[in-house]
Amino acid sequence: MNSTPRRTVLCVDDEKQILSSLKRLLRKENFDLFTATNGEDGLKIMASRDIHLVISDHRMPDMSGISFLAKVRETYPDTIRILLTGYTEIDSIKASINEGHVYKFLLKPWNDDDLKQEIKKALERYDLIQLNQSLHLMVAAKNKELEQINKDLENIIKQRTRELELKNQALELTRVLFQGLPVAAMGVSHDQTIILINRQAEKLKIEGRMFTVGNLLGDYFSKHTMKTFLPVFESQINHAKSSITIEGQTYVATLSVLTGRFLGKGFILCLQEQAA
Repeated sequence: MNSTPRRTVLCVDDEKQILSSLKRLLRKENFDLFTATNGEDGLKIMASRDIHLVISDHRMPDMSGISFLAKVRETYPDTIRILLTGYTEIDSIKASINEGHVYKFLLKPWNDDDLKQEIKKALERYDLIQLNQSLHLMVAAKNKELEQINKDLENIIKQRTRELELKNQALELTRVLFQGLPVAAMGVSHDQTIILINRQAEKLKIEGRMFTVGNLLGDYFSKHTMKTFLPVFESQINHAKSSITIEGQTYVATLSVLTGRFLGKGFILCLQEQAA
């Protein structure tokens, strides 16, 4: 089944026998044919019907074919316009073609097969123009959609950038606060590796060894202390304390699970001098 919309053709000629000839010639063609004997009636038909192709005689009383087609072009610019004319009028018709009033002119008397072929080409041209306009509108809509997507993406990027900036500022503030703690402190990972040391912890030595990022906590503390810390590492409790001696000074070592937005990220070990 053909899904292409049925096309419409309007023929305008003041000679009724010409219109009758056109009706006989085109009655079996795949389009609806309308006729009018003057330009005014032709314009009335166009106002009430969606006409795709107009074929008009040139010499008509009151309104010439060129004048009629010029009005058609002004009001219905997508409609294809063909003018029927005689040999003696070719020069004036060419000027009208150059001005865009007429798509093509055909000479009288016409050849039936040629006329049918020209009508077919004109309707194909109409379809092509409509397709081109449809594609243009589609591309314009897609471009507008893409523009909105880019704008949304730009806003998302700005938002994400701002969030990253705030996170970086928070991390920097956290680092400053950590470094400025009045007690020795270390960040410890789940595999018991030292991953962060503050200034106070950098001053301490156990058996002559300074705390170093990348070393295991067990490299510095006794098995007893590590056994005390084990329930924290295994998430059984949130913190544990052990008393240790560093360079003759007693410290309370407290291992705690990180909380808040750092929950699950590791542990913090604080070493606080015990008063004598």
